[in-house]
Amino acid sequence: MVEQDTIKLLRECDAGVKMGVSSLSDVIPITENEELKQLLSDCKDNHEKLECDLEKLLDKYQDNGKEPAALAKGMSWMKTNVKLLMNASDHTVADLMTDGCNMGVKSLHMYLNQYPAADEASKSITKRLINLEEGLAMDIRKFL
Repeated sequence: MVEQDTIKLLRECDAGVKMGVSSLSDVIPITENEELKQLLSDCKDNHEKLECDLEKLLDKYQDNGKEPAALAKGMSWMKTNVKLLMNASDHTVADLMTDGCNMGVKSLHMYLNQYPAADEASKSITKRLINLEEGLAMDIRKFL
């Protein structure tokens, strides 16, 4: 049970990190405010470091991780592009990223509760990802 919960939790974190990196990669090039751009770039770098840590843990369990759900990724891409077409501003970027962070935090907490038998290393990396998402959402509030 411990190993099953651990792998499932790591997979969800893997999908979440990949979704975060993808979303950040989409909005950084269109961000105009240098402070906001730096916050987003730093967060992307931290997500990529966390992704490396996740891959090491997944390798330990001989698992390849998980890609974000195609539907979720498509819906996110569509929402981002529609909102940015209507108003390509830093405010819109901050709004989209805040929504994404909040959804990520909610999902990650749900997975922590869903997989209580996961080992401490996987719970720790999940909490690190939650802290990254919460931190970004707080840091970019002034751009809303």
